[in-house]
Amino acid sequence: MNENTHIASRTLTEWKETYPLLHQLIATEEVFWVNGKYESFEKQVRSISAEDVKDAEARLMRFAPYLQLVFPETTETNGLIESQLVPIQQMQTYLETSHQVEIPGSMWLKCDSHLPIAGSIKARGGIYEVLKHAEDLALRHHLLTPQDDYSIFDSSKFRELFSRHTIAVGSTGNLGLSIGIISAKLGFQVTVHMSADAKAWKKELLKSKGVKVVEYPSDYGKAVEEGRKQAASDPNCYFIDDENSRHLFLGYAVAAYRLKKQLDALHIAVDREHPLFVYLPCGVGGGPGGVAFGLKLVFGDSVHCFFAEPTHSPCMLIGLMTGLHDQVSVQDFGIDNKTEADGLAVGRPSRFVGRMIESLLSGIYTVQDEELYKLLSRLTDSHAIKLEPSALAGMPGPVRLVSKPEGQQYLTHHDLMHKLQKATHVVWATGGSLVPTSIHEEYYQRGLKIADS
Repeated sequence: MNENTHIASRTLTEWKETYPLLHQLIATEEVFWVNGKYESFEKQVRSISAEDVKDAEARLMRFAPYLQLVFPETTETNGLIESQLVPIQQMQTYLETSHQVEIPGSMWLKCDSHLPIAGSIKARGGIYEVLKHAEDLALRHHLLTPQDDYSIFDSSKFRELFSRHTIAVGSTGNLGLSIGIISAKLGFQVTVHMSADAKAWKKELLKSKGVKVVEYPSDYGKAVEEGRKQAASDPNCYFIDDENSRHLFLGYAVAAYRLKKQLDALHIAVDREHPLFVYLPCGVGGGPGGVAFGLKLVFGDSVHCFFAEPTHSPCMLIGLMTGLHDQVSVQDFGIDNKTEADGLAVGRPSRFVGRMIESLLSGIYTVQDEELYKLLSRLTDSHAIKLEPSALAGMPGPVRLVSKPEGQQYLTHHDLMHKLQKATHVVWATGGSLVPTSIHEEYYQRGLKIADS
């Protein structure tokens, strides 16, 4: 790439001089970046409040009887879309041994990979936004009052109403699954615009649910662009915008209140002497951004959130580091956005999310695809938990934090070094339970091969 190439009014050379980390990012090397704009959560001005998130949680509670009725897999959680928090001591030991470093504290896996209905973190935000839209339509057409038992959504009069409306979304895969499955179940016509890197099995699963899938040879950005065009041409079409949606964000944020209940039940304290570190895979930013925001609402400065991105798709890192957010893409810097972590294959970050989290996110690190496969195989062997490659991006987080100079500086600056023995590390697993067995076996064997090479 020509050093004199202009990117947002600066040459590439000037960008590199201002942000030396770009040298490694452009070379697709693994990096650890600490957010220089991070500040105390109490000082921040917020456009979303705890009341907004609690309103979203209340809406999900109203819909619980409906979800339990039409998705029997939610019976165990009484109609709530929730996942387990499980200890991963063997994985922690493996990471310590393989990297020759101690990870003080305990490691846990938040299994959003196994969320009911859609099998990924997108089940939180995606399903929530569709339910919010369905509720709005039902109220507007006088089919519903907030006091009703929402199981009435499973009736012909509601399906007839929704059949006259369309929902559209652009997706690399998992958001499309969550939107498609719940929209079709409610009776909406639904179109999912999918990029070339979306897995074939995800497209076939959607089609089997009666969802219209439109495929594009280019990346995520094109799929979103076409989804917007469809919505703009049809007054009865509702576009779910992964890049700019407040409702998606709120659906994800509810997870923080659920996590607190789980930690409380396990008698795990989170306060200034017992810090919580959370590691979240990041694509366009909606899921991890919403979760991180919710965690800050619940735990304040006692929680430290780190995003994980593929080395070939570090869009949020570049957007936050440069302050340009969605005004710059990884392709602008000659990075190809080609990764096996399909859910994270995003070249341009969400401006809405970037601005919401730019002073609450602790940092971002990047991971090579090969590392994701190795970790996938190891987790399968050690804990019999099956994830898709992108969902392993959070797993190296504790190692990076305690071993990288930048991570150590963060810990020292925030007076955390001596508190690590009392720390809790939560790795957020974002998808995998719906992966066909044969496909997961391919992932597993590939990870073994990489580990042996």
